Amino acid sequence: MLQVRSAPILGLGVVGWVTWALFGLTLCALVFRNVERLSPADRVTMTRALLVGAVTALVAESFVRSVPVAIIVATASVALVLDLVDGKVARRTGSVSKFGARFDMEVDAFLIMALSVYVSRSLGWWVLAIGVMRYAYVAAGWAMPWLRRPAPPRYWCKVVAAIEGIVLTVAASGLLPWMVNLVAVACALALLIESFGRDVLWQWRHRSGDAAGIDVSGAAQRAKPVKQAQQAGRV
Repeated sequence: MLQVRSAPILGLGVVGWVTWALFGLTLCALVFRNVERLSPADRVTMTRALLVGAVTALVAESFVRSVPVAIIVATASVALVLDLVDGKVARRTGSVSKFGARFDMEVDAFLIMALSVYVSRSLGWWVLAIGVMRYAYVAAGWAMPWLRRPAPPRYWCKVVAAIEGIVLTVAASGLLPWMVNLVAVACALALLIESFGRDVLWQWRHRSGDAAGIDVSGAAQRAKPVKQAQQAGRV
């Protein structure tokens, strides 16, 4: 009997398409309430998110069969390049927002997570530390409220995030020798630990007066004029 086997589309089989569909549904649920006010920069980030979904789907598919590495690398590379675009679009259109910054950060984090899963299969499961670090940090904030106090923004954090994505994409390509990839990814992990460690250290030093993880920085600023007035004897 003649058997007809359908060829995977874009390197994706059933597992990949289901993963991508679930990713898309979750993405829609998370941004649905902001759809009416998505800025041009947010739409660029949305495009990046769909590409990250494709990378995630390919990584999931790789657990059941071989997938085209070139497609993973190319898709991740486009997503990384667009990461340079959405910020510029936001500044030029005057549409910088708290939602846009958070959206951009979460897309970056998920891409790093997906790539770390893929690379860990060749370099070792320790690579997953790169992908789970942000999520472990967020989870720790529920147990230690002082970790939920926002640290001062640092451009270095954005640089480190870009380095993680680039290094993991290169390692995923397999173009460099195994040892070179190992050292590069280990260095990337060290940079990430330093970046998170500096924020945690700042939060620890400023933990006093932080109640239930509420950002008290704004309250402190509002209280400053009152304190100055008291010192001047006007209150």
